[in-house]
Amino acid sequence: MKVLLVGNGAREHAIAERLAQDCELYAVMSKKNPAIAQLAKQYWLCDIEDAAAVRKAIAGNEFDLGFASPDATLAAGVSDVLQAAGMFVASPSKAASRIEWDKGFMRAVLRRHGVKGSPLHEVVASSSDALRIIKDYGDVAVKPLGLTGGKGVKVSGDHFNSTEEAASYAYSLIEKDGNVLIEEKMVGEEFTLQAFCDGSRVSTMPPVQDHKRAFEGDIGANTGGMGSYSTGPLLPFIQQSDMDEAKKVLQDVIRAMKKEGSPFTGVLYGQFMVTAHGIRVVEFNARFGDPEAINVLSLLEGSLTDTFLSMAEGHLDAPAFSNDCTVVKYLVPEGYPEKPLKDAEVAVDSFGLEECRARIYYASVYENSGKIMTTGSRAFGILGRAATVAEAERISENGCGFVRGPVWHRKDIGTDALIQRRVDHVRSLRVKP
Repeated sequence: MKVLLVGNGAREHAIAERLAQDCELYAVMSKKNPAIAQLAKQYWLCDIEDAAAVRKAIAGNEFDLGFASPDATLAAGVSDVLQAAGMFVASPSKAASRIEWDKGFMRAVLRRHGVKGSPLHEVVASSSDALRIIKDYGDVAVKPLGLTGGKGVKVSGDHFNSTEEAASYAYSLIEKDGNVLIEEKMVGEEFTLQAFCDGSRVSTMPPVQDHKRAFEGDIGANTGGMGSYSTGPLLPFIQQSDMDEAKKVLQDVIRAMKKEGSPFTGVLYGQFMVTAHGIRVVEFNARFGDPEAINVLSLLEGSLTDTFLSMAEGHLDAPAFSNDCTVVKYLVPEGYPEKPLKDAEVAVDSFGLEECRARIYYASVYENSGKIMTTGSRAFGILGRAATVAEAERISENGCGFVRGPVWHRKDIGTDALIQRRVDHVRSLRVKP
């Protein structure tokens, strides 16, 4: 099969790696990802957030199956372009991906169709309404409605120390965007549950916990994700009842989107929180997570190409996953996230990585005259996979040492100490009345 992948980050590298095992892979990228370029029979470079540019890049070529990955690419309607070009498409349309790129729409869909899990929330367009809601809720999460790369949400206690600070941020978003989403602050532990969807059915993947805070100990600014871990069918702090509840929410969302007239075919990413009052929905994404894609795709048993095709054809063939544990640590440029070093050369010791059984995934880097250069965003995901999370963490940590240059990473991701903090936190929540 001839399969077209649109995207060029570490998430797309993980997707490309699995697709290339049993298809003829082609790629459209905004910048040349050296690893994806090596896996693809042919690739094109263009602005992948411009549907017309993607259409022009692939004009005159025919493909059997297409998959567009990044959030802004989906929001630009690239999946629709692929479908118009005559291929089966396993990624959501612009209308379906609205579940991610319009947070107000997402909450409204859940409310209209009785999907459980939303906190108190309101979309407001005036400063007076924003102040009223913030005072009413007390502790809040203030969110832009659109895409922010995981960096736009601010929360009382973490980013705000007063009502005035929360209101000031809400006012700035209203001034910039015309509106803002204000939610009651939820307290708990977050986890990611991703699912393959064919418009009617879902098939879930192993749960993963991401770490958005920049620095060890979960402090610092939010990032796109500094790393993640998985421990088989359950995470150490969640119960089977939590998984069952989250799965039901995902299935209910798919039913709701079908009723809305925008059936969702693709990967639906649910960000959930275990709270004292059960499972709550933080957000949905219309694609694989990054780095969570690296965790789950390394565990996928069988063909990703076949899974994508079954989704696109509307008869989802649910794949199996290994029960192994995984840890991903992201190497990022010096100064990240505030003042990241750009256009710096880094060197990858592929032999050393292979020797320590780590795998590397190329993210926001580019190739220049045979050299690998940083862009200022996350550079490489380093994966460890093993029977235990402790061994997976050791492999990932050792693997980070085989990338040389001005990059750094969070050493605590996947460690026993950090995971135990999660377990203790949830245990304390569950005993509350």
